Amino acid sequence: MSSVERALVEDIGTGDATTDSIVPETAMLEATIVAKQDGVVAGIVVAHAAFHLIDNRVIFEARVSDGDSVSRGQTVAELNGPGRAILTGERTALNFLGRMSGIATQTHRFCDAVRGTRARILDTRKTAPNLRATDKLAVRLGGGTNHRIGLYDMILIKDNHIDFAGSITEAVKRARQNSSLMIEVEARNLADVQEAIDAQVEWIMLDNMSLADMVKAVELNGGRAHLEASGNVTLESVRTIAETGVDYISVGALTHSVQALDVSLLVKKS
Repeated sequence: MSSVERALVEDIGTGDATTDSIVPETAMLEATIVAKQDGVVAGIVVAHAAFHLIDNRVIFEARVSDGDSVSRGQTVAELNGPGRAILTGERTALNFLGRMSGIATQTHRFCDAVRGTRARILDTRKTAPNLRATDKLAVRLGGGTNHRIGLYDMILIKDNHIDFAGSITEAVKRARQNSSLMIEVEARNLADVQEAIDAQVEWIMLDNMSLADMVKAVELNGGRAHLEASGNVTLESVRTIAETGVDYISVGALTHSVQALDVSLLVKKS
C-alpha cells in the first residue's frame, strides 16, 4: 500500500460521515487549489493521486508543475468531478501538497544560499515515518540531492559503530568484508579524517567540526573522498560552511522541521 493509500485509509476510515450526510451522491463540483504563500510547489502528482484513488472520474488539471515557484494567490490546480470525492480527498491531498511544498521551498532557500560554491545540499533520514519517498522527492524538486534512502543502500559508519569496533580502521575492515556498498565514515576530528583517508573510504562526514577544521580537512583530503559537512546547519551558517570547500552539506531540518506551505481548496460552484 502506498503512503497516499495509507493516508486515505487513516482519514476516511469507514466513510466521510460529514460529506456523505450533506452532499448528494450525484452532486458535481468545481474547485481550485490555491497557494496562500510564495514558495516552491511540490506534490502535484501526489495530490492528484489522492483524488484519483477515491474516484477516477475526478478531473485534476495542474496549472503549475512540480518544482515551479508560485506566488501568493496563484492557482495551483483546478478540479471538477464528483463532489463527494473532491471534498473527501481534500485534506489528504492538501496535507501532502503543503508538506512537500514546504520541504521544496526550504530546500530551494538552502540551495540559493550556497549558489556559486561547489557545495550541494543533502537531505538526511530524518523524515516522517512512512513519508520518506515523498519527503525526499520534495527535496529533489527544491534543487537538493538525496543522500541515503535507507539503511540498505550505503554504509555509514557513525560514532557508535566506531566505538563498538574499536577504531575507524577496524570498522571499515569489517564493512568491506561483508558488503560491496559505498562506505562513508563519520569523522569527529582531524585525526579521524586522516584515518578515514588512510582507509580509502569514498565519503567522509565532518561531524560538527569548526570552520577552521573543515578547511584543514579539505586540505588533508586533497580531493580523494567526498567531504560532507554535518551538524546544526542553518540558513545563516550554510554559506560560510560551503566556502570551506566541502562537497556536500547535509541539512536535517529540510525534513525534520517542516513548515508546510499554506495551500487551500476553494469550491467554485455546486
